[in-house]
Amino acid sequence: MPSVRELLAKVKAEIREVDPLEASARLGDAAFLDVREADEYAQGAIPGSVHLPRGMLELQVEGALPAKDAPVVVYCAGGVRSAFAAKALAELGYSDVVSMTGGFNQWKDEGRTWAVPRVLDADKRNRYQRHLLLPEVGEAGQQKLLDSKVLLLGAGGLGSPAALYLAAAGVGTIGIVDMDVVDASNLQRQILHTMDRVGEPKVASAKTALAALNPDVDVRTYDVRIGADNILELFDGYDLVVDGTDNFPTRYLVNDASLLRRIPVVHGSIFRFEGQVTVFDPYNGPCYRCFVPEPPPPELAPSCAEAGVLGVLPGIIGSIEAVEALKMLLGIGDSLVGRLLAYDTLAQEVRTFTMRRDPSCPACGPDAGEIVIAEYDQLCMPHAARRPATV
Repeated sequence: MPSVRELLAKVKAEIREVDPLEASARLGDAAFLDVREADEYAQGAIPGSVHLPRGMLELQVEGALPAKDAPVVVYCAGGVRSAFAAKALAELGYSDVVSMTGGFNQWKDEGRTWAVPRVLDADKRNRYQRHLLLPEVGEAGQQKLLDSKVLLLGAGGLGSPAALYLAAAGVGTIGIVDMDVVDASNLQRQILHTMDRVGEPKVASAKTALAALNPDVDVRTYDVRIGADNILELFDGYDLVVDGTDNFPTRYLVNDASLLRRIPVVHGSIFRFEGQVTVFDPYNGPCYRCFVPEPPPPELAPSCAEAGVLGVLPGIIGSIEAVEALKMLLGIGDSLVGRLLAYDTLAQEVRTFTMRRDPSCPACGPDAGEIVIAEYDQLCMPHAARRPATV
């Protein structure tokens, strides 16, 4: 059996190596892959490096570095692990890989730029371990979620699962807007709340539930009616809005504020046994007015209180809203921007429809006038009387 020294010599004969000076010339052009262990990486790394411990390389590198023809500089502490990693990458089909001799230790000793990266502590690494195993998320993605701020409009049927899953996923700041109180009739579908909190403001009940699930999340509550006088202020500082309201006046207000603040809105709606989800990304896809130019008459748009709703349906639709929110925050996957997902529980059928921007849209079209935030109560008076109801 060959010794480790002999194996290393054989590997080095089959790969390309560069010293730190040559590697530094590739900064900005090549991906730098750090294959040290997490505790080594936490003490310092080359800025912009992708961290992937050697033991996970073959399992995760294709997600972390999908372009196999792009240049890669692999480094470890001294140049041994990186040599074996470079050989493994070549066997996986990566065509332009070099190993940095001397590793990070020599890089640092020669006075080259390095930094102490932001890393998750042991508790967070344990909590979000399943995310960290996903190359599309990883530690950098989890840090992004922890830095993200999401505003939920409504702590009802749609807001409940969305809030729970966003908090569980580690979205660092979650704002919740709702001026209603918990009623026993809500509990058939609004799973944020419990019998012992009947009569409490929904935002207070929601904060209790989310704090119990993930105390690291900063839950901000707004026990207010959404209106033209406060919607822009509510949106300020948030990266994304998840809409769980159930009436047209509020949806048009949300659309106007979204366009003005250029904040994406994950939209969900339900009716009896059917639900819909889409994402409105201002000026990158259709807006709500492209989708619903004019509200239907009140008799054709009854609320859940009037028409009923299968209790599990908002759980499914709200969960899909949470999925879309996480994808938008992480910048992964194909979002529902420009597409409408429709789900029918009775037929157990999911269909997706393409939606396009309306060139004559009065809100986001090229000839649209100035957006003025105003109340839309006159559009649908019976719903306005209930506003801001949530499903």
